Amino acid sequence: MRKEADYNAKKITQTILVDGNINKDIWNRAEWSNRFVDMVTGDAGMYNTQVAILWNDTHVYLAFKAEEPFVEAKLTERDSIIFLENDLEVFIDGGDCYYELEVNAANTIYEVFFIWKDAYKKGSKFDIPQFDVHQKGAYTFGGDYDRSGSTFWKGTHPRGIRWAFTNFDLQDLTTGVHIDGTLNDNSDIDEGWSLEIGIPWQSLELLANGRSIPPSNGDVWNMLLGRFQKLMVGGKEVQPHPAMVLNSHGIYDTHLPEKWSRIKFIE
Repeated sequence: MRKEADYNAKKITQTILVDGNINKDIWNRAEWSNRFVDMVTGDAGMYNTQVAILWNDTHVYLAFKAEEPFVEAKLTERDSIIFLENDLEVFIDGGDCYYELEVNAANTIYEVFFIWKDAYKKGSKFDIPQFDVHQKGAYTFGGDYDRSGSTFWKGTHPRGIRWAFTNFDLQDLTTGVHIDGTLNDNSDIDEGWSLEIGIPWQSLELLANGRSIPPSNGDVWNMLLGRFQKLMVGGKEVQPHPAMVLNSHGIYDTHLPEKWSRIKFIE
């Protein structure tokens, strides 16, 4: 049986300027997570990665610190497929839907909103113009690395496929990156990079799934907190990319909300 929470996010009264600098006093006093682990095996991640989460009545704030000797980010167009490079990722579970955010060291972001097909019904809360499946950028999705043989169409998750809306933008999302080193210059050794994220609670209304916004003391939200690392060996790219997360899944698939970390919001 899983424990009640994998991380306790503490409430603050301040607002945080989201600029990527995690050396602020507020983050120095925050509780930082354990080192991220391999998504499949649970062994220590190849580079140190940690997260801290704070919240107030208007926002939830996340901060990541990522050890990285060669900080690279070549993709600069919004909604590029950021996981093709090194990135940091946040998924938020909403029961019948979930949200994905990826950010690279150039502060380029990629967002997708997923709705389980069995929940996408006429007259439901998802039956709105924003989630018109006929729009450009709406796709079906079966999960990571599981479209072969009998799972080609639906993947392996018991709920089957999801609708994926790649044109989705979370309202008033803010992100900031700071690099301790030099971006895209491998002539020196970098310390790494850090990421701050600010998300207004009101923008998570579709993901609340019956919970209050902002949270009530003790509410638990499932989140994936992870990192993907592009790795070149002998001139060839290692596939799949090493994946590090706060809590291992036992399988190489990020799209398993039931496996994500349980984040408890406490006063």
